[in-house]
Amino acid sequence: MRAMVLRAQAPIGEAPLRLEETPTPEPAAGEILVRVSACGVCRTDLHVVEGDLPLERSPLIPGHQVVGRVERAGAGAARFALGARVGIAWLRETCHTCALCRSGRENLCARARFTGYHADGGYAGWAIVPEAFAYRIPEVFTDVEAAPLLCAGIIGYRALRLAEVREGGRLGIYGFGSSAHVTLQVARARGMEVYVSTREPTHRELARALGATWAGGLAEPMPCPMDGSILFAPVGDLVPKALRDLERGGTLALAGIYMTPVPQLDYAADLFHERRLRSVTANTRADGEELLDIAARVPIRPTTTTFPLEEANLALAGLRRGDLRGTGVLVIDGAPAV
Repeated sequence: MRAMVLRAQAPIGEAPLRLEETPTPEPAAGEILVRVSACGVCRTDLHVVEGDLPLERSPLIPGHQVVGRVERAGAGAARFALGARVGIAWLRETCHTCALCRSGRENLCARARFTGYHADGGYAGWAIVPEAFAYRIPEVFTDVEAAPLLCAGIIGYRALRLAEVREGGRLGIYGFGSSAHVTLQVARARGMEVYVSTREPTHRELARALGATWAGGLAEPMPCPMDGSILFAPVGDLVPKALRDLERGGTLALAGIYMTPVPQLDYAADLFHERRLRSVTANTRADGEELLDIAARVPIRPTTTTFPLEEANLALAGLRRGDLRGTGVLVIDGAPAV
């Protein structure tokens, strides 16, 4: 099969992903083989490729926002019929037995494994996943529309929940890429006012088009205090600003898997009056099922920019520059782009 393979981490400008012919994987017991039609491009992929996150295996096929159809099932795998359309997301496997897994917090399992990081992902013609961690894709979405929901959507939804903004409240968003543009739509469907702070003028335009109450540059002050906020940009220097923009008792959720160093905080200015700061770690399968259900009912419409598989380096470079409108999606083997 054709795949974009990472053998050594390097700046994306050096095009470290190489198009190779690799063996089509075989599903083990409890696994399904998925013929990939689309795979979203995520900032986490960029962190893996460039070395912000350690390389857990080499060679590696990145990609964890995968949409395709079940081609073959391993022994005992009977959850999906052959030909069923499914999604593969970041969370791939947990131990099922630890206290965290048993209490509904499987995203924090110390033995969790992740797609496109511990195991090969969807920058390829085929991908394998344990059937228990695959998702049914609602019919309302095309393959390309569904791909961003499988990480950008799920993580944004979890971050929105952890930010604890009530219906009709004010949500602040810092950075406006793939996840933020889906999260804004969920927040608006829940009656929230959304205020977006982001560096790119084109991203501010998209935020306004999707219903943001206000969109400004990162240096501009928020026009009013936020009931809760989400920091999507992996920029630690923004943490004090986002905390100071909160209303008393507000929560700032940090949605990224990686962030540059956070500067020293001032207790009185940044945290006093019961302001809360919390990270967001992966997701549970329940998060994914809830997000897909909500997205189908609203319905959410992700904005996408498509690329052929062999242009994965270009897609990630565009993500780094902030050039992509919405989410970059790799289209595999002639799958429909709309």
